[in-house]
Amino acid sequence: MSNDDGTAGRGAAEGGADEAVSAPELPAEPRISVDLTGVAAEPGVAKPDPILVADGVRRQFGGLTAVDVAHLEVPRGSITALIGPNGAGKSTFFNLLTGFDRPNAGSWTFQGERASGVPAYRVARRGMVRTFQLTKALTRLTVLDNMLLAAPKQSGEGMLGAFWRPGWRRQERENLERAESLLRRFKLYDKRADFAGTLSGGQRKLLEMARALMVDPALVMLDEPMAGVNPALVQSLLEHVTALRDREGKTVLFVEHDMDVVMGISDWVVVLAQGKVIAEGRPDDIRSDAAVIDAYLGTHHGAPAEEGSGG
Repeated sequence: MSNDDGTAGRGAAEGGADEAVSAPELPAEPRISVDLTGVAAEPGVAKPDPILVADGVRRQFGGLTAVDVAHLEVPRGSITALIGPNGAGKSTFFNLLTGFDRPNAGSWTFQGERASGVPAYRVARRGMVRTFQLTKALTRLTVLDNMLLAAPKQSGEGMLGAFWRPGWRRQERENLERAESLLRRFKLYDKRADFAGTLSGGQRKLLEMARALMVDPALVMLDEPMAGVNPALVQSLLEHVTALRDREGKTVLFVEHDMDVVMGISDWVVVLAQGKVIAEGRPDDIRSDAAVIDAYLGTHHGAPAEEGSGG
């Protein structure tokens, strides 16, 4: 993470290929905290008070179209899941929205203001931060220093700021207090003096989520927060994600392959396949959507094989 933008990482835009997807049994109906009653499960249907709106966003790599999103909205105060099979364009779409990549076409707004074409550090300063599929901890710095580097607009970073802005010491104290408070919340306070490189994979996920909160964002975007996490830490991560919505009123947009997680905590689900939005709606709507089942399990899943097809 850079020292002035509050983004949850820098460098490579992609965290690597999406992980393999299975089709587990899905849990019962989740609790819905955002009033989406009566909202149709179709792309382009306005959601209550969207915090993020994307239109006509397209990204091509040579002859391959990775993202081709005609319209997408994220309801404010919701936990919205962005799901889809491997190679659906989910992480690429995250990279576009947060300024880590540029689209070939399209635009999007955040909190009613244009955000397309805005550099990553400015996107973060506006209150839209993200984590990465592969965590971006600065491994040779301590856990606490990783947190402090995320604090935005630090007055004492330059010589002029140190001499002409006498409040920099107070700001440093406030940043330290916030960092330590977040580390306590994420149960990393005892690790604050350890190098970040010594943390487990799950602890690095917790650190990245805590670090993203240093800028007090309105929208937190999590790219596969549960991937590679020890099962013992999954429940802790889930509790932190739901607390962002329930305790702090923040909006969460997350990419995830674990359908138990998606159906258990999401208010709204958007499904990408081959870069396009093929379905969206409440978890129960998505659970039985034929297009979603086909996207995950193969076209015409369950249909009898044609004669001579070899099964």
